[in-house]
Amino acid sequence: MAAREIKRLYPKDYRKCNNIWDMEKNPKMANMFYDELVSGNRMTFIYLDNNEFVGEGSLVFKNNDPDYTIQDKRIYLSRMIVKEEYRNRGIGSIILDYLIDYAEQLGYKEIALCVDKDNFNARHLYEKKGFTTVLFSGEDKYGEYVKLLKKLK
Repeated sequence: MAAREIKRLYPKDYRKCNNIWDMEKNPKMANMFYDELVSGNRMTFIYLDNNEFVGEGSLVFKNNDPDYTIQDKRIYLSRMIVKEEYRNRGIGSIILDYLIDYAEQLGYKEIALCVDKDNFNARHLYEKKGFTTVLFSGEDKYGEYVKLLKKLK
């Protein structure tokens, strides 16, 4: 049986995330995430399959956008991604459940995220997991997106 687990990511292992997404393609974003991880503003969790990095998701405590974070009330779910060849196996759902549970354990009342409008698989998953309140719908240089909110227990 394959060993599957979710572990917290520490800065020393950050570059291993290149196995999940191409960090060289967007070094500015990769460096920003790394800096947030080092500062403690970002907690990233990795889904491992036989010690291979195949998925990740992060919780961000402070963000300049008030739709995403409200101190001690709302946390931001950022950069949830599963390696392409591992998609449609329920891994995204497992990571999402883990992040929601973790945010609740930290005492947050709400969790927010952003998703591209044309990312139908992700939107379906988020809506199924209770991200049903639309905070904002907009468009930027990458396309149309929507900010979603879920109330926590």
